[in-house]
Amino acid sequence: MEKTFTERELDRIIEMAWEDRTPFDAITFQFGISEQETLEIMRKEMKPSSFRMWRKRVQGRSTKHAKLRTDDVNRFKCSRQRHISGNKVSKR
Repeated sequence: MEKTFTERELDRIIEMAWEDRTPFDAITFQFGISEQETLEIMRKEMKPSSFRMWRKRVQGRSTKHAKLRTDDVNRFKCSRQRHISGNKVSKR
């Protein structure tokens, strides 16, 4: 059974996937989808060249995989990132 998301939810999933410090576990926690399902959404919603660039960047990145993170990292977002309102990250 494939989950359906609103455009706003898809935008947020893609945004979270692009963020270096947001692990796939955070996407699973918020949206109930696995890492594989996130990859499928990214593949479907992005241009092929953008998907390849993103995939190359996140593959094996310790900050995207909670199991690879050090124990001192216990948050989903960067400590310098301000409040997220709706779908936009506030600027400094």
